[in-house]
This record gives sequence, C-alpha cells and structure tokens, in this order.
Amino acid sequence: MTIQPIASQPVTPAGAAAPASAARTPAQSMDANVFMTLLVAQLKNQNPSAPMDTNQMMSQTLQLSTMEKMTELTTNSKEGFSLQMRTAAAQLIGQSVGYTLADGTTGTGIASSVSYAGSVPAVKVGDITVPLDSITGLTAPAAS
Repeated sequence: MTIQPIASQPVTPAGAAAPASAARTPAQSMDANVFMTLLVAQLKNQNPSAPMDTNQMMSQTLQLSTMEKMTELTTNSKEGFSLQMRTAAAQLIGQSVGYTLADGTTGTGIASSVSYAGSVPAVKVGDITVPLDSITGLTAPAAS
C-alpha cells in the first residue's frame, strides 16, 4: 500500500535552503485529529480484496482513547498540584517561617504576602521573596 502525502510540500535538494513560504513546524505529538486523518486515509486507500482488520482498527481506537484520557489525567494532576501549592502558600501568611535559598542563604521571618506570578508561589518574608519550595519549616507563634 502506498501512502500519499496529505499536503504537497516543495522538495529542495540536499543542502539547499527551502523558501520561507514552505517552512512549517512539524507536529510534535499525535492527537485525535492526526489519528482520525490517518485512519480515514488508511480506510480510503485500503485494498478492497484485503480490507483492514477490524480488530486492529478497534485496537488503534482504544489506544487513542487511552492516550487522550492519560493526557487529561496528567493535566488534571498538574492543576491539582498547582492548587495545593497555592493553598499551602496562602496558609503561611502570618506564620514564622524558615527558608534556605538556592544560593545557600538561610533565614527566618514572618510571611507577609504571597505572589502567584511564577510557576511556583513566592512568599514575602521581610524584604525577601522566597519560593515556596525553599521554605524549610514553620515556627509556632509565641504564646501571649
């Protein structure tokens, strides 16, 4: 079975620069659209005397479904972890925290605010902004 290209792309000799209009970014992942395009092309171009095995087609469909669910699960897990980090950072406000920065600087102080601007929440301790993953401990507030 021969495979026909979906879209015609100009071919350049080895070492020659392709024209700017022909440049495209290749897809880095398979998604449902790519799978369906391949499946339809495969069905259109199959040999009528030796049709595609339905078990194979069902297996491929199941693999696609599994891949999509795993991608969805990964996305949901990342969102859940991000929410947990934000909640943990917010609960530090008003607490006495210890920290160790990437350069080895250590310190303690009262967490006064939280910023969610970066990928990891940052806690303001005195005049220093400390990433949440650099917080090393909490100190109980002094009894009044």
